[in-house]
Amino acid sequence: MFAEIEKILEMNVRPKLADHYGNIELVSAIDGIVEVKLLGQCKGCLSAKFTVEDLVEAALKEAIPEIKKVILVNQVNEELLEQARNILSESSRAK
Repeated sequence: MFAEIEKILEMNVRPKLADHYGNIELVSAIDGIVEVKLLGQCKGCLSAKFTVEDLVEAALKEAIPEIKKVILVNQVNEELLEQARNILSESSRAK
């Protein structure tokens, strides 16, 4: 199913996202649940949830009826996450 989803993303979704300087990454596809990350200008866009629901989920469900849901995976920069851990660790030691 992964390859079939990638094909649909390549043909029907990526060209539309590219118009907005964005892209999409397929993270997983298990038991009809598809997880994706938006990239480029689409990452963090206020309309990201609607893009996934209206564009991605609709295109995938139309082509592959077994798909139940498409979930947008939030991604956090690992460097930023490490900085937050350090700040919290230092804060708890200071108490």
